[in-house]
Amino acid sequence: MHVAEDKPAAQGWRPLNWLKRAGQFFFALSFSSLTRRIVSLNLAGLVALVASILYLSQFRAGLIDARAQSLLVQAEIIAGAIAASATVQTNAITIDPDRLLDLKPGETYGGSDDYSPLDFPINPERVAPVLRTLISPTKTRARIYDPNGSLLLDSRNLENVLRFPLPPLSAEKPGVVERGMVAVRTWLNRGDLPLYRELGPENGNGYAEVGDALQGQKRSMVRVNARGEVIVSVAVPVLRSRAIHGALMLSTQGDDIDQMVTAERLAILKVGGVAAAVMIMLSLLLASTIAGPVRRLADSAERVRRRIKTRVEIPDFTRRRDEIGHLSGALRDMTNALYSRIEAIEMFAADVAHELKNPLTSLRSAVETLPLARNENSRARLLEVIEHDVKRLDRLISDISDASRLDAELQRQDAIPVDLRRLLGTLVSVANETKLGHDVAVEARFEGRGPTDTFAVTGHDSRLGQVVSNLLSNAQSFSEAGSKVRLTCRRVRGEIEIVVDDDGPGIRDDALERIFERFYTDRPHQGFGQNSGLGLSISKQIVDAHGGRIWAENRPGPADEDGAPTVAGARFVVRLPAL
Repeated sequence: MHVAEDKPAAQGWRPLNWLKRAGQFFFALSFSSLTRRIVSLNLAGLVALVASILYLSQFRAGLIDARAQSLLVQAEIIAGAIAASATVQTNAITIDPDRLLDLKPGETYGGSDDYSPLDFPINPERVAPVLRTLISPTKTRARIYDPNGSLLLDSRNLENVLRFPLPPLSAEKPGVVERGMVAVRTWLNRGDLPLYRELGPENGNGYAEVGDALQGQKRSMVRVNARGEVIVSVAVPVLRSRAIHGALMLSTQGDDIDQMVTAERLAILKVGGVAAAVMIMLSLLLASTIAGPVRRLADSAERVRRRIKTRVEIPDFTRRRDEIGHLSGALRDMTNALYSRIEAIEMFAADVAHELKNPLTSLRSAVETLPLARNENSRARLLEVIEHDVKRLDRLISDISDASRLDAELQRQDAIPVDLRRLLGTLVSVANETKLGHDVAVEARFEGRGPTDTFAVTGHDSRLGQVVSNLLSNAQSFSEAGSKVRLTCRRVRGEIEIVVDDDGPGIRDDALERIFERFYTDRPHQGFGQNSGLGLSISKQIVDAHGGRIWAENRPGPADEDGAPTVAGARFVVRLPAL
């Protein structure tokens, strides 16, 4: 029973576990600088867009224009009613048929002009009922000014016309939140709009629209009050018999337009909030495909630096056809090259230690035995051994130093075009002049399309010359006196091939590959320790660095008496990419 009761509880916790893992994932992403930059930049664009919409809202401008037009129409209607109620004849309308016939197109019949020259001031007691009837259904404020700009009537002072709830009187100053909201609203609404101020009853001309109305022109104005609320006001002249009896000013309440604008802005903010949430989710997903792999690559590179393991594997993202995949491939290649270099250095150090140990052991034995020598012959033989070992050590150290500098020099120096015809010609001339310690001549042959063929490759001329010099010296050392070493240079498809042939004993089959190993030497005709065994190894290293190949083979000779194949000599072949 207990097990059966525990299962639903465990199942009920699964969504919480999922939410916990999702929270941990997004929490880890939030610490990524790259993630923060992606989210911040995307949100910055959205915030700028929403702010510009809130600040430069076309809805607000259109609403203000529509409100101003509506007030103008309303003001003209009320002004006409006020002008009609201001006449002495309030119960009758006199129509002259003869005057109707004399009217011109566009003129209206305004009753008898018998009283037009007279001044009929606006009577507030007669106008108040009309104003109360016309203003009551609206939320506008109406003010009537006489021709001198003095206030005659204000709809706020009329009973049962409009009642606007006023905030309770308080001596306390508005709070920080309220002041902040007022400041934001003022910043959004103000722009280049003038500030609205309440003028006294004698300062009607202080309103520009009232002053124009008293001059016979209708005008509208848009202002902002101290609370950041938009106020639209219009003023029209009160005309009777083409005479200006005063001006009517209609204005909106402070929160009339702002309520609609605020509602519109709230809708924009809601849409912006939803868009921001969607943008954050998409930015996090985008960042997870960028920051996550980059972080894994960085962690792997850090482990490679610390060498926590013998060989750290860089994550493989090469399937991605983007910069992350390219970076992963480059780091993997770099790490493999680094490990290969480390292994080569370790092997080289081990080989060097082994090769130096032999002459040092021999030298130590000879030095320890020298004081025990009983005659001059024994002492002379021991001194010869010591001299031989010292020369061998000097030769080994020189060749080891050359081999250790090789990689660094090839990496530091820039590859340049090398003319092999000129380089090989110079090396052959030097070999024939010095004979390299042997009475063996060297002849060169170039198999090209013509004598002007350059046989150019890209590389380092000094190191390529070292390769050819080693091959020529090696061939001369195995050749008999009076024989020749033949050097041939030709073009084979997209490569330049250099072949060095000699007439020596050739190379044993089991040594064709081993001769390029470090410190390997197979010279039965020479004494022990006369060669360091690094010449061919260095040559192979140089050729590999130039993207080429080098190998050795035996030249077949005529069959012997038993019909078995013979060896005519050794052949070394070098192929380099042609320029």
